[in-house]
Amino acid sequence: MNRERYKGFIRPLHSKLQALARTLDGALIVASLYVSLNQYNVPFDREYMLPCLIAAALFGIFAENNEIYQGWRGAPMFDEALRILFSWLGAFTILISGVYLYKSEYDYSLEVIELWLPLTPFSIILTHSIRRGCLSYLRKHGFNTRTYAILGATPLGHRLKIALSEMPWLGYQFIGFFDDRAECDDRRLEQKQIGDIKGGFQQLLEKSKNGEIDHIYITLPLCAEKRISMLIQQLADSTVSVNIVPDFFTFNLIQSKWSNVQGIPVVSVFDTPFNAFDGISKRIEDLLLCMIILPVIAIPMLVIAIAIKLTSPGPVIFRQQRYGVKGEQIEVWKFRSMTVCENGNDIKQATQNDRRITPFGAFLRRTSLDELPQFLNVVYGTMSVVGPRPHAISHNEYYRKQIQGYMLRHKVKPGITGQAQINGCRGETDTLDKMEARIHHDLEYLKQWSLWLDLKIVFLTIFKGFVSKQAY
Repeated sequence: MNRERYKGFIRPLHSKLQALARTLDGALIVASLYVSLNQYNVPFDREYMLPCLIAAALFGIFAENNEIYQGWRGAPMFDEALRILFSWLGAFTILISGVYLYKSEYDYSLEVIELWLPLTPFSIILTHSIRRGCLSYLRKHGFNTRTYAILGATPLGHRLKIALSEMPWLGYQFIGFFDDRAECDDRRLEQKQIGDIKGGFQQLLEKSKNGEIDHIYITLPLCAEKRISMLIQQLADSTVSVNIVPDFFTFNLIQSKWSNVQGIPVVSVFDTPFNAFDGISKRIEDLLLCMIILPVIAIPMLVIAIAIKLTSPGPVIFRQQRYGVKGEQIEVWKFRSMTVCENGNDIKQATQNDRRITPFGAFLRRTSLDELPQFLNVVYGTMSVVGPRPHAISHNEYYRKQIQGYMLRHKVKPGITGQAQINGCRGETDTLDKMEARIHHDLEYLKQWSLWLDLKIVFLTIFKGFVSKQAY
């Protein structure tokens, strides 16, 4: 089969396919209501048909605003599912409000509405997932592809090429690198290193005008601003899609995002992963985990409290000031494991065979059971189940001067367990290297955060995080 012939066979029908997708989603809204009515033996009459059509129209408006029907290459299905869900909730809320204000005398079935509400987004999301799967299969086999070239034979360009080649379902076919200065600039990679250098900018421009290239990614150094501007002006004499890939990897990016202020593009360098919906998700995750864990550990906590009281004088709970989110001081709770309760500006780290540690306290520290009261910190909202471990304030003030980026770990709430702990970073930090390893894992957690990562860390903590030879 001549795949070149079918390279963009969906492209000429793109607008028609978008219209078909909109029509199918509207039909699914109607079909979901029909199924809900049929489930409870309610007739599908005019009193239901009119609100259903209004809901379909409202969903179409919200869906268009949320760009559901735009190209999704590279966009995760999870993001599209959220946009579908929010579009339907918006349409449904307006519909119900309108029915209430209209004060319709028709007696709508509450059971039908309760089934229709979740069934509609589920059916639409399922349909969109199947459509994605079919297109991904076609693209892997050479159909509905897009061609792209990279302007700039730089390490960033090479990194971009590798990233795109690892996602064949996007349907991107690489034409090659183009660079006028590949031979004379030490910031460029040589052809033997990078391969696929097809020529300079004029060759790229010619191919763009001939329609041989769909997308161009510019990966030139940031200092080449004037040259990039000149190249873009010349590319404007073609229909190619131009993308600039700034080399922000020279910075230690954490949750970097693009935004705009009155049309002015802004890129964040350091940001928290828990803005907006993700912040709500994180809080819900914490509360759900506490609802599961606290009933399980309630009796062991009571036994530990009694044992502490019987084995050594002093309070059961040790409260210590530490830094929380935004570097604000919080009070962290632990079961007391020492004969003294240090909470000042000069706190000595626990060491192996530390005389301050009680015999029962040594057992608590070795098994991390002394941390159990911190689940109450999570309920109060000052800590999270998963996150960077909080350090004593005096240690914070010392290490923030020794380790670059140390305070970035306070972009999020401190956690009971974290990525550093499941990777063996526990116990005394008697060398700078040990603390640097902890901070490295903490910052990687901020960069890669997801709910699945949190659940993975919680799961691995059960096997790796509770008992450690380094904990004393």
